[in-house]
Amino acid sequence: MKADAQILKGHLDTLLLASLENGPRHGYAVKETLRTGSGARFDLPTGTIYPALRRLEAAGLVKGTWSEGGRRRRAYELTPAGRKRLAGDRAAWRDFAAAVSAILEPSR
Repeated sequence: MKADAQILKGHLDTLLLASLENGPRHGYAVKETLRTGSGARFDLPTGTIYPALRRLEAAGLVKGTWSEGGRRRRAYELTPAGRKRLAGDRAAWRDFAAAVSAILEPSR
C-alpha cells in the first residue's frame, strides 16, 4: 500500500533530510532511499523530490554540488543547519507520535 500524499505533506522535508543523514546523495538516490526504506510505501515522483530538495537548499538546510566528469548530476548533503533541523524534527515527531498513540491505542 502506497502512502497517501496528504499524509506525507507535513513530513516530506524531514524525510528528505533523514535520507541525507549518512552522506551526500544525488536526487535519484534520495528517491530510492525513501522507497526502499519505507518498503515501497514512499515511492515519490521525481517531480516531488527535486523541487523539495531545491527548496531545502534555498533554506540553507542542504547544500547541492554538481558532480565533476561523466554524467552531470547534482548531489545534496546536509548542512549544519540541516542536521540541527533534523534533530529538532525527530524530537517533535517522537512527541507527536507518542500523543497520537496514547489516544489511538490507550493502555488497558
